[in-house]
Amino acid sequence: MEIKIRRAESKDCPRLLELIHELAVYEKAPQEVTVSLEHFEKSGFGEQPVWWAFVAEDEKGIQGFALYYIRYSTWKGQTLYLEDIIVTAERRGEGIGGKLFEQILAEAKERKLVRVVWQVLEWNEPAINFYKKYKASLDPEWINGAIEIKC
Repeated sequence: MEIKIRRAESKDCPRLLELIHELAVYEKAPQEVTVSLEHFEKSGFGEQPVWWAFVAEDEKGIQGFALYYIRYSTWKGQTLYLEDIIVTAERRGEGIGGKLFEQILAEAKERKLVRVVWQVLEWNEPAINFYKKYKASLDPEWINGAIEIKC
């Protein structure tokens, strides 16, 4: 089945959330997905979107997506931050992730951004090997920090 890459649309959000839940199960953290469909849609397609995405679709529907946003580095300037590339489990290994990643790289180039950055779990060998094929530098030096804010 031929995969086509296109920009995500608001109507895609329910399927994207399904894939997000699938990824959370794979990463052994399904309870961590707390975003509502309403918030997700508004954040990507409201008056001031904070994320954008590309979807990988065939005649059966969306098989994967890549979600990104622009962040600012005080050292480098604007940077494309790849939040997630997700391909449904049944379709992994077919080159869909590569097509999505190539689209992300093209988007960064089109926007004249100086780099693309992301995170990968240290135990996710398939993802690490995927990024190594692109000669990506993977930096074990930085520690992630986060604080949950209760609203």
